[in-house]
Amino acid sequence: MDLEKIKKIEQSIDNLKNKTSRLFFLVQDTKGNAKASVRYIYQVAKCLKDNNYNVTIIHEKNEYHGVSEWLGEDYMKINHQSIEGQNLQVSPEDFIIIPEIYGHVMEQVANISCGKIVLSQSYDYILETLKPGSSWAEFNFLKCVTTSEEQKDYLLNLMKNVSVDVVEPLIPEEFSQKELPSKPIVSIHTRDQRDTMKVIKTFYLKYPQYRWITFRDMRGLTQKEFSEYLKDSFVSIWIDDISGFGCYPVESMLVGTPVIGKVPNLNQSWINEENGIWTNQVNTIPDILAEFIQNWLEDNINSNLYKKMKEFTTKYQDKNRFEDSVISTFNNYMDSRLSNMQTQLDKIKELEEIEK
Repeated sequence: MDLEKIKKIEQSIDNLKNKTSRLFFLVQDTKGNAKASVRYIYQVAKCLKDNNYNVTIIHEKNEYHGVSEWLGEDYMKINHQSIEGQNLQVSPEDFIIIPEIYGHVMEQVANISCGKIVLSQSYDYILETLKPGSSWAEFNFLKCVTTSEEQKDYLLNLMKNVSVDVVEPLIPEEFSQKELPSKPIVSIHTRDQRDTMKVIKTFYLKYPQYRWITFRDMRGLTQKEFSEYLKDSFVSIWIDDISGFGCYPVESMLVGTPVIGKVPNLNQSWINEENGIWTNQVNTIPDILAEFIQNWLEDNINSNLYKKMKEFTTKYQDKNRFEDSVISTFNNYMDSRLSNMQTQLDKIKELEEIEK
């Protein structure tokens, strides 16, 4: 009898049942800057840790800046491990969760026997580090977590033989409704820095009468600074063509700051005429801003806009909703892994009985 093999599978099954199997989350080093995509990974990891799952954050280099400066010390209490210059010790009952941009890492761990999950937030990065014609399934990544139904549909059409689950982001409590009047400040957040400067320069050139209005670029801030600056602003601007969800406009709405935004290529169902001022052309944003400023100065902003903003965004700060989604999704992954191992064990035992 292959007692050793049976014993190993039984141990793996016990680890899955007892939640001692490990969940390894690979994260990017943000060098101390706030980044919504990394925050999301840490939130998922912390949720699992707080519910007694065995979670480890893995990073590429020994020198890792961490997230305590901008996200908080609590997140650094999760076990961390560098994979630089060492082999990651992974067992069959463990799971590796990798962001879509790390296609080259997927290839490196393809032959490791464990559960493999893609965490996809930026659909535009999916093919960036994959070889032409390669897919996730080729490297045995057959499960995926993403942040919106629209992105799920895109992924299902692109990556065959991969199942996709949606866990919508949780926006932190720092992004609460402002209590003080807004200042004449425009917060602006764009994926491409050139878009930021283009909007600012065009606006000042076309509307010199509003040069007393201040623009604030929202890059390189801590999460606390980010939320406070949004609360200071009377309007925010968002341009991100390849966004798969759009945390920034949701954060703006949560603090009570209206959004003037460019509709991204992957149009989200939550974007509508009631919760923001949306356009399909970046070049029209300076003109829309000028009109908004005039209405703001005349106290002529439709109060229904603020009402709809609040109604729409409330669910994104529902911690129970987020945790239920995370736990349900990862329980299903572990149950599926457990079922496969149990089937494998039963077959081995059946063969052993026949050989007797």
